[in-house]
Amino acid sequence: MPKGLSEEEQAEAMAEMEMLRQEHRDLDAAIEALQDVGAPDQLQIQRLKKRKLVLRDRITKLEDMLTPDIIA
Repeated sequence: MPKGLSEEEQAEAMAEMEMLRQEHRDLDAAIEALQDVGAPDQLQIQRLKKRKLVLRDRITKLEDMLTPDIIA
């Protein structure tokens, strides 16, 4: 178990990470659907992609919290 996180905190972080991953997949599907439309809304696609990046950053932070530091 990573130092400093209780089991409850770990469980909460893992649950949040899974929720964020699902939202990330949903955004992928939404972006693909918008791109398949004849005249896609580029501004909307841009916003969805930006949201995906924010989610990816948060997921990475949670993964880092849950992964113990390994001294090489």
